[in-house]
Amino acid sequence: MKLTVERDTFAEAVAAAAKNLPQRPQMPVMAGVKLTAAGDGVTVESFDYDVSTAVHVRGTVTEPGSVLVSARLLAEITKAAPHKPISLATTGAHLELVCGSARFTLPTMPVEDYPALPEMPEAAGTVDAAAFAAAVAQVAVAAGRDETLPMMTGVRVELSGGTMALLATDRYRLAVREMQWKPADPDVNINALVPARTLHDTAKALGPLGGDVTIALAQESAGEGMIGFARDSRRTTSRLLDGANYPPVRSLFPASTPMSAVVPVAQLVEVVKRVALVAERTTPVLLSFSADGLIVEAGGTEDARASEAMEATFTGDPLTIGFNPAYLIDGLTHLGSTSAHIAFVDAFKPAVITPASEDGNATTGYRYLIMPIRVSR
Repeated sequence: MKLTVERDTFAEAVAAAAKNLPQRPQMPVMAGVKLTAAGDGVTVESFDYDVSTAVHVRGTVTEPGSVLVSARLLAEITKAAPHKPISLATTGAHLELVCGSARFTLPTMPVEDYPALPEMPEAAGTVDAAAFAAAVAQVAVAAGRDETLPMMTGVRVELSGGTMALLATDRYRLAVREMQWKPADPDVNINALVPARTLHDTAKALGPLGGDVTIALAQESAGEGMIGFARDSRRTTSRLLDGANYPPVRSLFPASTPMSAVVPVAQLVEVVKRVALVAERTTPVLLSFSADGLIVEAGGTEDARASEAMEATFTGDPLTIGFNPAYLIDGLTHLGSTSAHIAFVDAFKPAVITPASEDGNATTGYRYLIMPIRVSR
């Protein structure tokens, strides 16, 4: 194998392929990236039996061929390489990388031991890349991190006609985002549970590319299947989580909310961060709403306390409610609006945060439900 590629595009491709690989793979070859030079460039591939990534980079191929090298090492080298074209060539059991006056020699692994990447499933439709990336970021923040509860670590993708709904919950909060997409079958009605981290990383990488992302989906039976995402020369596949018993989380949204507040997002985030400095990790911040505005306060150990008042438009009886400060900040920072509409039932039931329109009303499309923390005063 022998070829020359541009440094930036090749480094991005290697970084994308290496990102999803495990830190301690069961087999040494699974820590590698496969480089296949043919035609008008090189294809960079990675696979850990759950997630596969393939990115094609244009270049000048002198000798076609394939090689398998350490993903981590190649990613670090290409990231640190000078901003000059990179030449790659195999010599025996090594890969030589030359960039400007820098030269690296990397040991190779048996390419014949590397598993073949899965084929992309059948295309289900397309969605705008930038809008999809923004929607996934809004929802993935609410997914769980506890691997002992794998169902909570996923984002549920609901495809119904021309509407795509994304849902995620860790049992303490719930994020729901609805958006339009272009289905291949206008009568499509499919649900899939995708690992949140994989979905977030994939959407984040595809968003800046612009255009439409192709979503491909295959479900053999409940809890089994694969989802794929493709844009130009890049594609990613991921196994699906078992979502057959996913809870009916939409029922958590209250039917009516007699109290509501409209608050500036940036100011509330800053205030919560300041006040929470005195609080321990499990200590809530208290939000006291009244006709006079909002007071945010928290208490910590050794009688440390903090409070700060800010403007807010509140409708209803005075209310004091406690929230996990990190969960509250997550919901606010992903709204995508300058003002937040927060709806309440009472101090002990979930609150619903949505973007606020210019006239102070809640807008549709994104909802972030957050469970309160009971406090005694």
